[in-house]
Amino acid sequence: MELRDIEIFLTLTEELHFGRAAERLHVSVAAVSKAIKKQERAIGVELFARDSRNVRLTPVGEQLRDDLRQVHQGLTQSLERARLAGRGKTGTLRVSLFPANVQELRRYFETFRARHPQWELRLRVSAYRDPFAQLRDGETDILVTWPPVEEPDLTVGPLLFAEPRVLAVAGDHALTRRSSVSLEAVSDFQHVSVESAPGYWFDHYVPRLTPKGRAIDRTAAVNNIEEVFMHTVLGEAVALFPVHVSRYFPRPDIAYLPVKDMEALPYGLVWRSDAENDLIRAFARVARDLGPLRD
Repeated sequence: MELRDIEIFLTLTEELHFGRAAERLHVSVAAVSKAIKKQERAIGVELFARDSRNVRLTPVGEQLRDDLRQVHQGLTQSLERARLAGRGKTGTLRVSLFPANVQELRRYFETFRARHPQWELRLRVSAYRDPFAQLRDGETDILVTWPPVEEPDLTVGPLLFAEPRVLAVAGDHALTRRSSVSLEAVSDFQHVSVESAPGYWFDHYVPRLTPKGRAIDRTAAVNNIEEVFMHTVLGEAVALFPVHVSRYFPRPDIAYLPVKDMEALPYGLVWRSDAENDLIRAFARVARDLGPLRD
């Protein structure tokens, strides 16, 4: 099995969805399907059980996943060390971000690079799934996300910024007649959800209840921000965001309304406690030295 085939297989074991796996790998769904079928022919047994609704691992697929994870990690780490050595680098820090305001966060990244030219800094946008799995699976070293993080194996680091909330609605939505909205008012409409996210964590982003105890219905499951906008534009849902989304994603078919009775949403650093190293400590030190962004 070639390295790319291993990557396709392992990505599909995480997503259990051909479309999402293809999106993460930047290939077509047909390419993912072809690679999996080739692997199954070579092994002589199905690795995934598929039907019209679900994709799940077979027992053989689970065994292969467990065996290949460590092999794949070792191979990629060896290739990465060789690549870095060729460029005079001694290590890589991978930072995964939920917020989209990368331009505003540049001072942290540029300061880290200036202080530590021997290390490479690699940034990526976090996927809409279990936010902490990427830390535990070794895909990233630091996650930038909102609290609370109530995970005993994770360390919560310094704050980067905190922002007011806005509500994204379709451009022709009835709420656009208002200059601002309250959480009580938006409970009349459907909201988006992320199925694999821990409940307590996502509840801080989209509460289950308004301050007066009214239920907030979260029924539209999404996997990325484009799906959030799709449900919003079609009038199927409204979407809560931090205010920077209105600056980074201005759209003619979306209106952003200030939410007047929600606290600012903070974002900070999180990392796996047993994986803490000099690179993670150095980035956290940069964040502490520079302090959080100010309006």
